[in-house]
Amino acid sequence: MTDSDSLVGAVVELEVGPVAHGGHCVARHEGQVVFVRHALPGELVHARITEQTAKYLRADAVSVLTPSPQRVETPCPYAGPGLCGGCDFQHANIVEQRRLKATVVSDTLRRIGGIERTVVMESPGDDGLGWRTRMRYAVVDGRPGMFAHRSHDLIPIDRCLIAHPGTPDVLGSRWEGASSVQAVVSSEGKTAVQTDQDPGERLVEVVRERRFLVEAGGFWQVHPAAPETLVDAVLSGLEPAAGETALDLYSGVGLFAAFLAEAGCAVLAIEGDKDAVRNARRNLHDLDGVTLENGDVDRVLNQAAGQGLEHVDLVVLDPPRTGAGKDVVRRIAALGPRRVAYVACDPAALARDLKTFGRLGYGIASLRAFDLFGMTHHIECVAVLEPVDSTDAATPSRRGMGL
Repeated sequence: MTDSDSLVGAVVELEVGPVAHGGHCVARHEGQVVFVRHALPGELVHARITEQTAKYLRADAVSVLTPSPQRVETPCPYAGPGLCGGCDFQHANIVEQRRLKATVVSDTLRRIGGIERTVVMESPGDDGLGWRTRMRYAVVDGRPGMFAHRSHDLIPIDRCLIAHPGTPDVLGSRWEGASSVQAVVSSEGKTAVQTDQDPGERLVEVVRERRFLVEAGGFWQVHPAAPETLVDAVLSGLEPAAGETALDLYSGVGLFAAFLAEAGCAVLAIEGDKDAVRNARRNLHDLDGVTLENGDVDRVLNQAAGQGLEHVDLVVLDPPRTGAGKDVVRRIAALGPRRVAYVACDPAALARDLKTFGRLGYGIASLRAFDLFGMTHHIECVAVLEPVDSTDAATPSRRGMGL
């Protein structure tokens, strides 16, 4: 393709089709797939082509000729074509946002995993604004802001509408020498500000009256309702009983391990981040029967098998966006748990791993989706799996961890 053949910058008329994962909808221009942002299914739009590959185009809807009944005026002045890339769906009402995201999960499960399931998005009861308790802003030449979508072009902003109102205001200051600045508010109302040049600071988060020490720059769910929502979903799905054995994989600072241990389970928690494991030791020090291991999940599971770990009753895993992968899923299935709770932040990775679990004899007992990232395309799911043979699933073992 020569420069003269490029469509980048051209404005074309598009009939917008279904929503797709990633915060865009699908359309076609002269037979070629176009991923369109700032549009809704069923709309007729003028869209500017922003990227061209041999397989598809990307575009921004710059004017709407036939609007969807679900379209609203964006509440944020920085949401729109060529502006802040942080939000995907401010142009849709909150009910439609959740319907679209539920559709994405159902479609992704079917397309990638071969799983037919109608998903309903559960709401935390908010309007999609003012929820994000951990805000990371880009800094360019000392000035904070947000990057444009798929770009390193800085969009200076004076306020972010999805930021929790308790987060410190860092947008009115300059941050010379930094490439990012993070503003954090904890569930106790304590705040922290740090740049990529600062040493780590720690805050306390409270879930079900249990306190968790967390690095301000480390992993913790960013919606105030998320930790308890996910703990409730995992525990109700697993139904842990005293005397059972459990694995908590990608265990972070020990959120799920804590409540499995409180239920009387012996827990092996595995996490790759050293700072998270150090905090987990503090967070879980009062609980008996918890073993913490720092290292790659696949490697530690392989080592544990060599040391006598043959069976566990329960598994919870909360892998990174890329998912657990076939090797980890195989190791989990080989341990024969009666139930597995899979916490997922990416529906495509979830679908791939559920497909692997299915081939290994584990089916979906329940699947819940939560809208814990209002105005964005991000989704949190909890899938509970159990052996397809219900007779095997009803006979949990009480063998020890072997560590």
